[in-house]
Amino acid sequence: MSDLTDYARNLLARAVCARAPGLPTTVYAALGTGGTAAAGLTGEPVGGGYARQRVTFTGTGAQSNAEALRFVFSAAAGTLGHVGLYDAASGGNPLLVSPLNAAVAMTGAGTVTVAAGGLVVNPS
Repeated sequence: MSDLTDYARNLLARAVCARAPGLPTTVYAALGTGGTAAAGLTGEPVGGGYARQRVTFTGTGAQSNAEALRFVFSAAAGTLGHVGLYDAASGGNPLLVSPLNAAVAMTGAGTVTVAAGGLVVNPS
């Protein structure tokens, strides 16, 4: 993952200065058609069986997902080219956004899987 969102940059600046709000206690991965550091993820699917997936990270520097993430679709969702991290299962605040290594065209029912270790957040 490459781009810390504006929200996350501000959150970290406040945390370093010992100011509220606190850091997230749970993180969820989401898919979308695009995204920017300013806006976070865009084009996140609505309905069709899609739901954000809770992510547990592991690592001492770079962080990676400990378990595979499975996004299940019961209907078409278009071409998904970005992944984002949020502090809530729906709504919430965008933390990171990054393009996928390869876009995925969801033309019907199916599953998008991110293998364990496939979602990496680098400290630099």
